[in-house]
Amino acid sequence: MAIMMCWHNKAAGIAICIAINNWRRRSTTLRKIARRPSMRSFSQLWPTLKRLLAYGSPWRKPLGIAVLMMWVAAAAEVSGPLLISYFIDNMVAKNNLPLKVVAGLAAAYVGLQLFAAELHYAQSLLFNRAAVGVVQQLRTDVMDAALRQPLSEFDTQPVGQVISRVTNDTEVIRDLYVTVVATVLRSAALVGAMLVAMFSLDWRMALVAIMIFPVVLVVMVIYQRYSTPIVRRVRAYLADINDGFNEIINGMSVIQQFRQQARFGERMGEASRSHYMARMQTLRLDGFLLRPLLSLFSSLILCGLLMLFGFSASGTIEVGVLYAFISYLGRLNEPLIELTTQQAMLQQAVVAGERVFELMDGPRQQYGNDDRPLQSGTIEVDNVSFAYRDDNLVLKNINLLCAFA
Repeated sequence: MAIMMCWHNKAAGIAICIAINNWRRRSTTLRKIARRPSMRSFSQLWPTLKRLLAYGSPWRKPLGIAVLMMWVAAAAEVSGPLLISYFIDNMVAKNNLPLKVVAGLAAAYVGLQLFAAELHYAQSLLFNRAAVGVVQQLRTDVMDAALRQPLSEFDTQPVGQVISRVTNDTEVIRDLYVTVVATVLRSAALVGAMLVAMFSLDWRMALVAIMIFPVVLVVMVIYQRYSTPIVRRVRAYLADINDGFNEIINGMSVIQQFRQQARFGERMGEASRSHYMARMQTLRLDGFLLRPLLSLFSSLILCGLLMLFGFSASGTIEVGVLYAFISYLGRLNEPLIELTTQQAMLQQAVVAGERVFELMDGPRQQYGNDDRPLQSGTIEVDNVSFAYRDDNLVLKNINLLCAFA
């Protein structure tokens, strides 16, 4: 909605005109987004990520307990294939199946898996508790910064974008603690435990299995390089949509009176289509670089393990060890895929953090120390005109005088 306001001072011979256009302001915001570096390294993302993680410092104790639970749960999960490997090589292969030992191994396997599940549930509660506290504090800080912004900031910053930063962006930051940090730590613990188990079983097969790590690292770097600008555009378009709804709902009566429904509907449709296209870009990138590609690499590593088993001397590598490695490789693939897929949420959280901190670090209104009430003064509007379009004035030469009462 464009508004043209003109102040004319006849005595001084001065005329000042101000044009306000929320849709143009959103275009300016998108141009600012486009001017930012489209591809940044992790070192450039680290300052924002570090600042976001610093909000979790009051919850260091529950987070530390949650991390400890993760490592214990990872050890319990990794012990399962070891028990099955022992069962295959020392009982099935030798046709020695004492009932008590088999029942004990089965009970131990089930007990370890249940214990790991309980620990995962407990650590998930701790991470969620910390995340809710972080978002509560962050929203308080963002709202305090918004309330202290100079009024001039809202001339170029739509209200809907401020609402988006207080609500949507802080909710994305909550996912950083609930999903990203928890998944990264859990995956790291699981990968570390599986590597220890694989090298303890057979170092040659373990060397073949770890060949997937350099490939995954390359995929992660490429994904980060291309996903950052797309994610930033997605967040900007979402803010545009929120701002558009805020503008339309607040000015619904004016829009209907001047029969502007079609024009505003077209603009909202354009913003929605832009958001849809950006989201489709992220989905295509995820579909190519994440699970399908990593699953292909995992299958190639599995072929290498089978070739090593086939070419090795008889009895050098036992069947139970091969089963354990196949099981670990399948489980190893999943945390690596999770680590890579979490980059999308990490990118969204960092971009959301940039937007939130940009608001928090903005200029603040400065007030004087004089709190005395006004004793005199007048407000005078002299020949003010405004229009929805620059060439079509709705009101012209408005005069208003508000005297002190």
